[in-house]
Amino acid sequence: MKMNENCMVWDKKPGHYEVWYVTLTDPKTGLGFWIRYTMVAPLKGSPTCSLWFLAMSPNDPTKNVGEKLSLPIESLKTSEDPFSVQIGNASLSDYGASGSIENDGKKYSWDLSWQPRLPSVSHVHPFLRKAKIAKTIVELPHADIDVDGVIEVDGDVVQVKGARAGQAHLWGSKHATRWAWTHCNDFHSGDQRLRNTFFDGVSVFVPRFGRELGPNTPVLARIGGRDLHLIGPVGVMRNKSEFGPTFWKFEAKGHRHKLVGNISTKSEDLVGVTYHDPDGDKAYCYNTEVADMVLELFDRSGFRGEWRKTDHLESKGRAHFEYAQREPVEGLELKVA
Repeated sequence: MKMNENCMVWDKKPGHYEVWYVTLTDPKTGLGFWIRYTMVAPLKGSPTCSLWFLAMSPNDPTKNVGEKLSLPIESLKTSEDPFSVQIGNASLSDYGASGSIENDGKKYSWDLSWQPRLPSVSHVHPFLRKAKIAKTIVELPHADIDVDGVIEVDGDVVQVKGARAGQAHLWGSKHATRWAWTHCNDFHSGDQRLRNTFFDGVSVFVPRFGRELGPNTPVLARIGGRDLHLIGPVGVMRNKSEFGPTFWKFEAKGHRHKLVGNISTKSEDLVGVTYHDPDGDKAYCYNTEVADMVLELFDRSGFRGEWRKTDHLESKGRAHFEYAQREPVEGLELKVA
């Protein structure tokens, strides 16, 4: 694996997909944004690359946006040093993202910048990666960044200032059967807006041996300067997790730390899209960047000590949440079919 975990890993062979994305919520307007740069090399047919732009308006969900522009793979250009990925007129680097999509006379554009702060972290334990057990690898090159810039949504200009955001890179051969995911780095503790704090976790069911196994629930967090990587191969199978299209509840344990989370959203705040696996199967994903989250941290001394709550964090309308399954969810619109 390359030193920069953002760099493309595709070896030009079929059976691979790869994604780079940025999620953020504008602190002034409360608008949420999900911007994706993707490619897929199907087992049959020609590879393609795509730009995705999604926006969520918590005050008026009728203005939610889901747009996708697909192009031939020749429109995808990448660089390793310095890292960059370009699809058509859009680009993403370790320092920002820019681009635009036009459809039916409407224009959606973004010009964002940030400064890297933390080392890259991954949901997938090194043992599982080395053994090539995981069919998808999730890496967070920039789990906690402050974003400035401009986003245009069909003529409405949003001046983004100090938005807490995350930028991730993932790749693999097939998506899970079902999953819930959350990222948040815009928490409050009492009246204080926290810095140097983030959460990123996923809970997945995967097909194995003709049946569905799971949930497996790795979570990553940084709270008060402490890094919590609860991704051990045994622990992720034991972590408690329950999720659906509008919620995720989990409890993830390490030897001395425990995280308990509760994420919730409204169905009207979800933007539905369709993912295509390299083998032709589809996954139906429902995403929002305006969810709520409560996160509690418990510590204990010794292996059998009593758990003691040491932190209580909340995020109102600033958490990023995604639910997916292999059939469309009845009653939820798919903006990208």
